[in-house]
Amino acid sequence: MSAPPVARPAAESAKEAPSPAMRSGPAPRPGGDPLIRLFHVSKSYAAGQFSLRDVSVEIKKGELVFLTGPSGAGKTTLMKLLFAAERPSEGQILVLGRNVARVGERGIPQLRRRVGVVFQDFKLIASRTVEENVAVTLEVIGVPPREARAKVFAMLRRVGLQHRRHHRPAALSGGEQQRVALARALVNEPAILLADEPTGNLDAALTVEIMDLIAAAASRGTTVLVASHDAALVRRYARRVLKLDGGRLVEDLPGGAPA
Repeated sequence: MSAPPVARPAAESAKEAPSPAMRSGPAPRPGGDPLIRLFHVSKSYAAGQFSLRDVSVEIKKGELVFLTGPSGAGKTTLMKLLFAAERPSEGQILVLGRNVARVGERGIPQLRRRVGVVFQDFKLIASRTVEENVAVTLEVIGVPPREARAKVFAMLRRVGLQHRRHHRPAALSGGEQQRVALARALVNEPAILLADEPTGNLDAALTVEIMDLIAAAASRGTTVLVASHDAALVRRYARRVLKLDGGRLVEDLPGGAPA
């Protein structure tokens, strides 16, 4: 089902965008059936007060999509609905072909094994090392220790942190902590990656570093949805943009369109 007609793009206040020469290369062409589908989804926490209202959209395998909008627009609510931390008040959500509203408590962990999540505040376990934090995802699904260690080391090499694997989070910079959180989300090779303001606490250089890693995941076939209020970052990567405002989807711009 296609998303409903959208409004014309509105101007956004933004910091200066990097030069066109610094943009990421052309996006890989996504294909196959959509891995994420929302049909007339609304979410209300109180009678008559909607965080999301009548949102319909589809996201295909391998797409890197930005979710934008002002604070309170519904970005985080939408993310929570996709990994079953919340249930929709109205409408239907299909993630990897499963109706999220009908997934029972026993089915939620199984769904989340195929959905990686990255948060703005990292959510690392302070008492565990970098290696142990990344391994948590594999421990939960019962991967044998030897195999888990090999997967963790390979993922830490991918994000450039293999030399920090025995350190605890407090010894890391903010950018390093976010790379650990990203490694944890990707170590099980999820079909979908959800990133909620993953660069919100980072400076410009580290923001690009983290987003390049996220874009690389999409180039390998992972479906990626990134919530961000950073208009310059969205322009830099020139991918599809979904804009929420007041809980409604008001724009759905293809990759390369002005955001």
